[in-house]
Amino acid sequence: MAKHVVLVEDETNIAEAIRFLLGRDGWRVETLANGGNAAEVIRAARPDLVMLDVMLPGKTGFEILAELRGDATLADLPILMLTARGQSRDREMAERAGVSRFMTKPFSNEEMLSAVRELTEGRVI
Repeated sequence: MAKHVVLVEDETNIAEAIRFLLGRDGWRVETLANGGNAAEVIRAARPDLVMLDVMLPGKTGFEILAELRGDATLADLPILMLTARGQSRDREMAERAGVSRFMTKPFSNEEMLSAVRELTEGRVI
């Protein structure tokens, strides 16, 4: 069975590029363009990995991250945060909030695939 990722990204071209790359690598990708109900969708979907943009309509990636980390049933869910804002303050906030990996846009295809594979290696749902 294909591994499942929920991608929360409001920029359509980035979401489609990630969907294509991960799909080619055998992933099933579910995309959300709005952060408003992302935590509820993620709870219901039980994905192997979540990829979160920082700046989203509805709720920010940081708000979603806090919701997910506040849920004991999702405590070990790998979360990869993506941002165009590469400021160290954002990285530090994400790390304090419990992000698994923080990646600055633009990133290479191989860098993104490598991070996804490393974060989910050996993970059993």
